[in-house]
Amino acid sequence: MNILLTAINAKYIHSNPAVYSLRAYACRYGGSRYEEEIRIAEYTINQPADEILMDIYVRHPDILCISCYLWNISYVEQLIREIPKILPDTKVWLGGPEVSYNAREMLNVYPGLAGVMCGEGEQIFLELLETYAAGNEPEEILTAREALDLSSIPFIYEHIEDFDNRIVYYESSRGCPFSCSYCLSSIDKCLRFRDPDLVRRELQFFIDHEVPQVKFVDRTFNCRHDHAKAVWSYIKEHDRGITNFHFEVAADLLNDEEIALIRSMPPGLIQLEIGVQSTNPDTVREIRRRMDLAKVEENVAAVREARNVHQHLDLIAGLPYEDYDSFAQSFDRVYAMKPDQLQLGFLKVLKGSLMHEKTEEYGLVYQDRPPYEVLSTKWLSYSDVIRLKKVEEMVEVYYNSGQFRNTMEQLVRAYTSPFEMYGALADYYEKNGLSRISHSRIARYEILHHFIEETEGAERIAEYREWLTLDLYLRDNVKNRPAFLGENRVTPDEAAAFYKAEEEERRYLSGYEGYDRRQMRKMTHLEKIREEVLLFDYRKRNPLNGDAAVYKVEMPEL
Repeated sequence: MNILLTAINAKYIHSNPAVYSLRAYACRYGGSRYEEEIRIAEYTINQPADEILMDIYVRHPDILCISCYLWNISYVEQLIREIPKILPDTKVWLGGPEVSYNAREMLNVYPGLAGVMCGEGEQIFLELLETYAAGNEPEEILTAREALDLSSIPFIYEHIEDFDNRIVYYESSRGCPFSCSYCLSSIDKCLRFRDPDLVRRELQFFIDHEVPQVKFVDRTFNCRHDHAKAVWSYIKEHDRGITNFHFEVAADLLNDEEIALIRSMPPGLIQLEIGVQSTNPDTVREIRRRMDLAKVEENVAAVREARNVHQHLDLIAGLPYEDYDSFAQSFDRVYAMKPDQLQLGFLKVLKGSLMHEKTEEYGLVYQDRPPYEVLSTKWLSYSDVIRLKKVEEMVEVYYNSGQFRNTMEQLVRAYTSPFEMYGALADYYEKNGLSRISHSRIARYEILHHFIEETEGAERIAEYREWLTLDLYLRDNVKNRPAFLGENRVTPDEAAAFYKAEEEERRYLSGYEGYDRRQMRKMTHLEKIREEVLLFDYRKRNPLNGDAAVYKVEMPEL
């Protein structure tokens, strides 16, 4: 048989561990013949559908299995309309979360499908192949019968060179102990963990092969303390300063021992994603989420204090009992936790979730097309959603980018709340026709400068200009200095004298011994800020935020 496992990813840098896991499981337990018969094809939603269609046709599979998710189902539906026309003898099967809860509907709408695999796929994929190999026709809908031992699934990254320049996803547990009503992970109540010895060997493989980033796909990585501690201890002890590990955690579950361990790690070794979703107690209760918010705040602060771990906190707009003002309060409370990134997301009403079942009760109106994003609720109008979308854009540009950190810290003090400030900035963009335009990075600084000048007045713009200057040069070695930064600068003669002295004395720039004054001048920058001269070293950057190292310097006399 010629079997093709197909993944259509959101971006090239993403990979699809599901198709690799299906193939590895079939090869281990189904016989060596599958090593020759099963092939994997990965594409992206950015490719023309015709291009993928032609590639599948050239491969001419007997069995074509397509992995279906929220981000690719519309694309998959285009393909499965056409594939039976050009490959009438090919058996087309779908699998994945986006078809596991409406399998019969998919079969009715697309009669060219041979069937749908529902739920956990490794064992049912093998059963599918063996049924065909025996000359029989499988049932149209195949459903996982019992949860697999996670340690029985083979490691899929032996050929790590196939994942160059791509994010590597890793699963050390499967299932979730929580029951959040908006999430499909809550449906799988069989929480399982991979054998610790296997996990350690596989982590060492990633470290030895200097994989840039490994993203754990465990839904709540720290739901079992001994498991989390074992993994974090291992990667700390074996770190080589290359591989970063990403974890989704429940911050309120972190205990003192785990926090101490996290705080002791080298900067940039791990990053944490923490779903807060809402701070409204009625909302949290209604979505069946268990969360001690005060503990979340305490633990996020404890981790942040060590300045060695990137923390990404999430909010979801459109949840029950959360209106515009309530969401603003949630935003302000999470903003006060000072995350490195604050993700303002919008509810996706997923088929199979409890949220979907309560559509009528909550007055949920959502888009028919994936990702089924909320348009309005009993508590939140579509006008409110539009306003929140504009705030989201401002947060992405002026907070999550990290490029305006010092300026925004100062500016927020001029407003009653952070949410009010980002709302005012969004209004300014809209009023001046600046929305829905792809602005350059320098343009974003100029826009912020004009916004501050208009809202804070000319008497304060000089103060803010200092912060804008600091933020700009922390990230970028800009040689063509923007006009809006003013004339308070290090003159060419002053700079020449400094680098001449630095070439002779080597007072500030360690690691530049092999460079002359001209080279050092190109690789660094001198700037006057608040009557001080700062030297920005772009070869030494903060591993968490990318900021250049900064030294306060004494200038030689001319």
